[in-house]
Amino acid sequence: MSVVDRGWASERLIEAARGGDPEALVAVVHSAHPHVRRFAETLCASPQDAEDAAQEALIVLYREIGSLRATAALASWMFRIVRHECLRRARRLLDRPDEADVVAAASAEDEVLRRLEADRVAAAIRALPDVQRRVLVMRDVLGRPGRAVAESLGLSTPAMKSHLHRARAALRLSLRGTDSA
Repeated sequence: MSVVDRGWASERLIEAARGGDPEALVAVVHSAHPHVRRFAETLCASPQDAEDAAQEALIVLYREIGSLRATAALASWMFRIVRHECLRRARRLLDRPDEADVVAAASAEDEVLRRLEADRVAAAIRALPDVQRRVLVMRDVLGRPGRAVAESLGLSTPAMKSHLHRARAALRLSLRGTDSA
């Protein structure tokens, strides 16, 4: 299935954008946004992180489309950027703040809210069943390849993917459930 089949920009438009046509570039970025945003929403811990990750991916697209090797690779390229950005944000939440982070906080209230959010995400991850937690941490937090995660846990790749999907869904549900409390 090509990029065009999925409702992205036409190959001709992508080629024009790769060649430096500013109008084509704007059209490609505009057509990519809903797809990138939807994908980010499935990976990121919060809607704000999803929007930020989608925006970051679109900025990279805008700046680097000339380096794209093939028009058919646009979707996978964009999704890799979004995945990387969501993982970067998740790692930042899970990492302990150092002195530079504390100084960078706009206020004590912002720092408390950031720590509460990180604690909330960590607690939701800890509440996952053991295998799901291990798969999620190894795949999404540590960024290990799926095959390597499956092998290290003694799972088939489809079983690892199933556990990862369940872990992500449970994490989303858990985090949404505590938002309304």
